[in-house]
Amino acid sequence: MKVTLKHHTPLEVCAHAIRTCWQSFEKSDEGGEKDKALIDRVGNKYKHASTLEHLVYTFYIQGVSRALLQELARHRIASPSVKSTRYTLKELKNSEPFDEQDYERAKMFIVLTGNSMVDTASIEALNNLQKILQAGVSNDIAKFCLPESYKTELTWTINARSLQNFIELRSNKSALWEIQNLARKLYTTLPKEHQYLFETAIS
Repeated sequence: MKVTLKHHTPLEVCAHAIRTCWQSFEKSDEGGEKDKALIDRVGNKYKHASTLEHLVYTFYIQGVSRALLQELARHRIASPSVKSTRYTLKELKNSEPFDEQDYERAKMFIVLTGNSMVDTASIEALNNLQKILQAGVSNDIAKFCLPESYKTELTWTINARSLQNFIELRSNKSALWEIQNLARKLYTTLPKEHQYLFETAIS
């Protein structure tokens, strides 16, 4: 799994939105310590969390399973743009068949769980899907055979309020192990000056 921060809103924008309410723009230090304290006080301590929606982050998330992708779909206040299986299954179609124990090569296409029974079954599913593709079945039909472990990637945009909720729920030990890893990677990928807003959310 790889997480890259592609874009983020400067803290000053959120502080400006908060100061709009009281017309206290002259007190701003342009995203410095005074503005950071204001954002934390209003957005977190006073629970006016809608102000945090002015902070937006765009991540490029690579090498996650389609099982994780389903979990992401439950977080509705976010915008995903996902790698299309309609156009990209040719990568698998043109690959050599996989030996059932060749985990190293198979992890180009699947997320390994560490459970040999599950990982072997995923490799078998890869080989079956490859045969179907090579038989000329269209991607739109063949993708119904995709294992949940099949890797995908997405560009994901989310505001700070929703990201707090995501990190709190998904870094918890009761969450799917893969999405726990994602939640922690999202946190560490945030700009250092933004991380303080999420410190109480991370498990």
